[in-house]
Amino acid sequence: MQRILIAGLGNPGAQYSQTRHNAGFKVVDAFAKQHGADFRPWQNLGEYAKWSVGDKEVLLAKPMTYMNLSGQLISGLARFYKIPAANLLVCFDDMSLPLGDIRLRAAGSAGGQKGMKHIIELMGTDQIARLRVGIGPRPERFNAADFVLGKFTSAELPLLESAVEKAVAALDVFLAEGLEHAMNRFN
Repeated sequence: MQRILIAGLGNPGAQYSQTRHNAGFKVVDAFAKQHGADFRPWQNLGEYAKWSVGDKEVLLAKPMTYMNLSGQLISGLARFYKIPAANLLVCFDDMSLPLGDIRLRAAGSAGGQKGMKHIIELMGTDQIARLRVGIGPRPERFNAADFVLGKFTSAELPLLESAVEKAVAALDVFLAEGLEHAMNRFN
């Protein structure tokens, strides 16, 4: 049975739950809900959920170590369950993409996303698929940290919900047909 690990990045705690930086958590939470999967703790590093779909065992992960240390949970689960980097997809926010857009990519740099940077460091490769959820553009008057740690406005929430719905649909295609098909359909 092939194992797939899908991780959503964010920060733990109620004070961060509605921030832009938690877009990755929102995607995996919605995906887990759609598939009836429940999260449980893993080694004080985060939460994970697990279920089978056809010939695949799917693991969802949410690091609870704050964004900059996301790699601890992801690399730990990958080692424990013997999941190669080629079977990993990471969902996270991207302020260079317009709010409501999503982009899938097979590999590449962290692009300034510190959680992804830590995952790349601990996994030892940048050959990791990612699903970026647009939260931008960042207004000129905001520095990057203040912007990503800011909450979505009521006017922005419908666009976020649309992006999460697209992301969940893209993850379904990723599992059923592979990354290339998901990229072709959703990019």
